[in-house]
Amino acid sequence: MFGIIRPCRHRLTERLLESWTAHLCGLCLALRDGHGQLARTATNYDGLIVSVLVEAQTASRPDGRRKAGPCPLRGLRTAPVAQGEGARLAAAVSLALASAKMRDHVDDRDGLFARRPVAAAAGGVAERWRRQSRTAGTSLGFDAEGLFASLARQVEVEAAAGLGSSVLLVTAPTEEATALALEHTAVLAGRPGNRTPLREVGRYFGRLAHLLDAVEDLSTDQQTGAWNPLVATGTTTAEAERLCRDAVHGIRLALAEVEMVDGTLAHRLLAHETEAAVRRVFGHAHNSWNPPPAGPNPYGGGPNPYAGPGGANPYGSPYAGGPTGNGGPGGGPFGGGPFGGGPLPPPPPPMPPQRNGLLRACGMWALLCCTCQACCREEYPNPCNGRPMHGACRDADCCDGCDCCECCECCECLECCDCSC
Repeated sequence: MFGIIRPCRHRLTERLLESWTAHLCGLCLALRDGHGQLARTATNYDGLIVSVLVEAQTASRPDGRRKAGPCPLRGLRTAPVAQGEGARLAAAVSLALASAKMRDHVDDRDGLFARRPVAAAAGGVAERWRRQSRTAGTSLGFDAEGLFASLARQVEVEAAAGLGSSVLLVTAPTEEATALALEHTAVLAGRPGNRTPLREVGRYFGRLAHLLDAVEDLSTDQQTGAWNPLVATGTTTAEAERLCRDAVHGIRLALAEVEMVDGTLAHRLLAHETEAAVRRVFGHAHNSWNPPPAGPNPYGGGPNPYAGPGGANPYGSPYAGGPTGNGGPGGGPFGGGPFGGGPLPPPPPPMPPQRNGLLRACGMWALLCCTCQACCREEYPNPCNGRPMHGACRDADCCDGCDCCECCECCECLECCDCSC
């Protein structure tokens, strides 16, 4: 699964959590029923926004839910899941996004995709998902060709981007594709007056998703030399954060103009979880980026302004060797090291992360998801590569600093709490 909307059960009331799970499971089952078991891997958190918006604009119908069988990710429990045109459109959009993402990895030869057999198989899957998405979208009256045309422009835009270019030029294709998808929810719901504001919601949401993905991948892209929009355009993380917060504000303003029958969940996901995503990415990622200064390095060469007479450290410890210390040649009062005998040995190199096989990694992921550790555990190793990962609720700020979880149940304007909507 991928996406920026990752609500925690601690931030949702019981009713909203049940509804969110119904849309997530409905998207997964719509992918399975319409496109095969493999297509379920295209399930993503952002795609279900389409299903949520369709339901929010229509009156409640008895055929809007169906009972699904036991699933390991639900603790082998049955549950009501969303069905209908909203779930099918969400599946078509998710397949299109997954196809574009996989094709991008194949073209960039990232990781396993650098191997020719893997790239060939992934390319075939991406092309099949593209055809299936186009067929499913056409059956719903959705302009799938326009969506794929917008996504195809991404390669040209990235190739033309350079230092000094606006990063918004890079995010424009994603904005347009997301706008087309969210705008069509008004068509399915029979509310043509909502098309313009929902198009704005989609445009800002696409910008937000693209920028947050770029910030999250920044460290990895710098290490591997992969293309990153922030590095390519010389955009700082501070500027990216400003653009993301502006996008969240734009989503809230546009969403306020959308007429909905019950927009509680849509408001929670689009107006609050987007803010939580910005805070999560910029508040905890150690991947800041600033363009290198022009000219010589301002921090290199020259005397140390904090050095004492003769270049000695005026803040030296009495346990350090030199003019201010009592130690011998090795430093320290005992001649080097904690007990003398020369300098301290270098620290041992860190242990490389342990990798697991495919079956073992899948089993570990299932265990983490079924026990909610992937969401609420402070830190856990990635079952695939062993690198440390953090749960989405490690911040202890699940309620965003107010009691929104309760008042969102009864109103949309959230005037009953201190939320800055």
